[in-house]
Amino acid sequence: MREEEKMLAGALYRAGDPELVAKRERARRLLERLCRGEAGVLPHLLGAVGAGTEIVAPFFCDYGSNIVLGARVFLNTGCVVLDSTSVEIGDDALLGPGVHLYTATHPLDPALRRQGLEFAAPVTIGPGAWIGGRVVVCPGVRIGAGSTVGAGSVVTRDVPPGVVAAGNPCRVLRPLDAAPGPPGGGGTGGGGPTTGGRP
Repeated sequence: MREEEKMLAGALYRAGDPELVAKRERARRLLERLCRGEAGVLPHLLGAVGAGTEIVAPFFCDYGSNIVLGARVFLNTGCVVLDSTSVEIGDDALLGPGVHLYTATHPLDPALRRQGLEFAAPVTIGPGAWIGGRVVVCPGVRIGAGSTVGAGSVVTRDVPPGVVAAGNPCRVLRPLDAAPGPPGGGGTGGGGPTTGGRP
């Protein structure tokens, strides 16, 4: 089995594999073009991208090809997506500045780490979710449709649909139907409290 196949399957793999290194270098070149403001880069960089989706540079990802963005998704400046395996972001999701999504992780056994072995678990952000600035989403986490995650949260476990969640570690604070206004501390910065900074 190729190292990329192991990576995508969630098995231990060697990140230094030449094929994977070449794919990361390809992503770096496309990211440089994106940061220069060149048009039409996203369809070449990402696995799929929906209509009306926008990423504000600077942006970083490992491969790009494992990222699927729905329609009208907005990623504010400084987002990082370590896409060693699948990252899916649904329609109308908003990510504030400096949001980090991690699929990549490492074995707890230091002997395995010394061998250069890693593994990955997918991240999913549901349609209409709002992820506040500087949120970190850890490997294997799913954030449900329409949910809001407050700024600065560290999300280590799944967030159900239709809730406001925040904290380190992130926990559910209340259902959305109990939160008519913006969540405390959940602003994404760079714009109004419910816009995610979209221009």
